[in-house]
Amino acid sequence: MSTAVLPTQIQPRSPQGGFVNEPFTDFKTPENERAIRAALEKVALEMGREYTLVIGGDRVKTTDKIRSLNPAKPSQVVGVHQKAGAEHAEQAMAAALRAFELWSRASTDERVSLLLNAADLIRQRKFELMAWLTYEVGKNWAEADADVGETIDFLEFYAREAVRLARATTPIQYPGERNELLYIPLGVGAVIPPWNFPFAIMAGMTAAAIVTGNTVVLKPSSDAPTIAAKFVEILEEAGMPDGVVNFCPGSGSAFGNAIVEHPKTRFIAFTGSKAVGLEIHERAAKTMPGQIWIKRTILEMGGKDSILVCEDADLDAAIEGVVASAFGFSGQKCSACSRAIVEAPVYDVFVERLRERVARLTVGDPAADPSMGPVVNKAALESMLRYVEIGKKEGRLIAGGNAPQTADGGYFLEPTVFSEIPPNGVLAQEEIFGPVLAVIKVNSFTEGLEVANNTEYGLTGGVYTSDRERLKIARREYHVGNLYFNRKCTGAMVGAHPFGGFNMSGTDSKAGGPDYLLLFTQAKSVAERL
Repeated sequence: MSTAVLPTQIQPRSPQGGFVNEPFTDFKTPENERAIRAALEKVALEMGREYTLVIGGDRVKTTDKIRSLNPAKPSQVVGVHQKAGAEHAEQAMAAALRAFELWSRASTDERVSLLLNAADLIRQRKFELMAWLTYEVGKNWAEADADVGETIDFLEFYAREAVRLARATTPIQYPGERNELLYIPLGVGAVIPPWNFPFAIMAGMTAAAIVTGNTVVLKPSSDAPTIAAKFVEILEEAGMPDGVVNFCPGSGSAFGNAIVEHPKTRFIAFTGSKAVGLEIHERAAKTMPGQIWIKRTILEMGGKDSILVCEDADLDAAIEGVVASAFGFSGQKCSACSRAIVEAPVYDVFVERLRERVARLTVGDPAADPSMGPVVNKAALESMLRYVEIGKKEGRLIAGGNAPQTADGGYFLEPTVFSEIPPNGVLAQEEIFGPVLAVIKVNSFTEGLEVANNTEYGLTGGVYTSDRERLKIARREYHVGNLYFNRKCTGAMVGAHPFGGFNMSGTDSKAGGPDYLLLFTQAKSVAERL
């Protein structure tokens, strides 16, 4: 195995100015439309390439493979990846530990510069990376653009936060002493990202870990390993030393569990389902022989999110917000609106106008930029169709419900809406993670808040009302990590909307916020008598 060395090619850089979000791409501009179409054509010619594991800088091949497929055309292989097993966990850990000895001692400027260099490279390849997202997970142009933009935002934001953290000090200087408060890295961490934001969340968790001096074993989702491989290539080009990030696609039951349980693993950053998150939390809590610390878990586990539409709401705005939140990226967001809670006086009008608005959505190959592309895989589609059948028994189907058949066998589901769903019904309580919306009638704002809070989750929520008193009450009583008034409940922006939820939605880690890097560090107080 190669040994880790600090990069000589990285020239220390400081972030320029304050943080500003990456602008969205206007695809109505002919230049941008040509650019994304050209990128899609270019990437189409590169699909099917085989990628290796990257462990301590070494390229490793395995007998078992993971094939990433285009969910719009499942016969099309996006990338062929090695499948790390339990036997690779020790190799990856050893490489990460070696790298940690040097990387943890690198200056803040060096670590910050790595993120800034990577952000620059991503900007230069923005359309190409969008195209990979379109093919690998079925994002239309706007959703792919948002994913790439958020990736850049995380890198730029965490670079600035690392500089700020390095300047931290104690609240007072005790007389006769020099007092310091240092935030030092934890060690080797497992980063286990989801498939639905396979660039932004993957890169964000990884960047937060390494900019604070940790090293990482990265196990991307088996549905989206290719975009993670592209990110690791970018980090290497940006000057990352060997072993700082070790790229290891593999199964959760074999490689994932081995890394989570390893006595040298210091923390696990995970985004995904409640079931898997709780299993990781439980495994991490068990002290293994030779382990000298309590492992830290940073978990974001999903939601059952609601938008409450009051009788005094601007219905046009509310319908647009609900539709965008429920059906953006085919509802495959932990922040997606899966429940519209509507006050009785406007319920019937809302339902009818919602049905008309949903009818205008288009479903198709995301490369052609419809409103909605496919869902991620066959198992997900089959699960959603089971919920559709439950919805037909619990309520009234007012839109969608069908899985359109295509010549390429893509995994498509129409935007689906059920009205008359009871607040405690299956569709009102279980996370579907697809384009299925339950509309629930309530008799008052107070009842609406009670319904909004009646799930085990607490991630995002929204309220549409013109009543300032109701907004004041919702601020206090609506129990979610990200609450939005008179706007959609998806689309958290780095810096403006620190993201993470309560209860079974996770540890409220607040990605993209001023507290996030603290989760990847430990504080050390130093006092020197003068």
